[in-house]
Amino acid sequence: MILAVDVGNTNIVIGCIDNGKIVFSGRLTTKSEKTDMEIAVMLKNILTLNGIDTAAFEGAIFSSVVPPINKALKSAIKLVTGKDAYMVSGCEGLEIVIDDPAQLGPDLIVGAVAVLDEFKPPIALVDLGTATTIFVIDKMGRYLGGAIMPGITISQQALSSCTSLLPSISLEAPNSVIGANTVDAMNSGAVFGNAAMIDGMLDRIETELGSKVTTIATGGLSRFILAHCRHEIIYDENLLLKGLWLIYQKHRAQNQ
Repeated sequence: MILAVDVGNTNIVIGCIDNGKIVFSGRLTTKSEKTDMEIAVMLKNILTLNGIDTAAFEGAIFSSVVPPINKALKSAIKLVTGKDAYMVSGCEGLEIVIDDPAQLGPDLIVGAVAVLDEFKPPIALVDLGTATTIFVIDKMGRYLGGAIMPGITISQQALSSCTSLLPSISLEAPNSVIGANTVDAMNSGAVFGNAAMIDGMLDRIETELGSKVTTIATGGLSRFILAHCRHEIIYDENLLLKGLWLIYQKHRAQNQ
């Protein structure tokens, strides 16, 4: 069994993976100022509460888009598991043809590894989290690039904080696109507006590629939006954990 950790701007996703099967997953809030000992305590507690024997880990891997936490997290994983964690870096075997491959976030690399293992390209990978991202892999398996938009929660927080009359809302789909009150109108924009944006971007991507794409989505906010998209979109909440497992196996094989 290995410990796989994906650090996002909002949440840290923890997965315990045994022979490719995810036996446990959970989330912690990302706090980059915490020490290695504080992170270790949180990791140990969440694993123990869910019946995971930390002595059973044979290795660990993590990806992170929050560089200030990386050193403390690596140390915390060593404290909890007794293992040195492999940190995702570089292209991890992908053919990346963006202007500067070093700019590509580790989460996007991990997601691409996962979808290419399971689906035939061309592929559009949608991630609805702190940011909304749509990235494209062409029919030859090359990572072309994509689009980054403000995430749904960030957009709603900005809307409420920068306007005097618009409240904070709990995200949910209203009964009608045409909202008859302020909250419904804001929810219409958040839910139907983002669904329409994703559909519109996928239309433009397919036009630019000259072919249909298989679209895979992940991210914590996907459950609010995907049901309202008109494109067929496959949702996989564990996509990044699967990618981390694949990268760990490749890394282990290279170092045996």
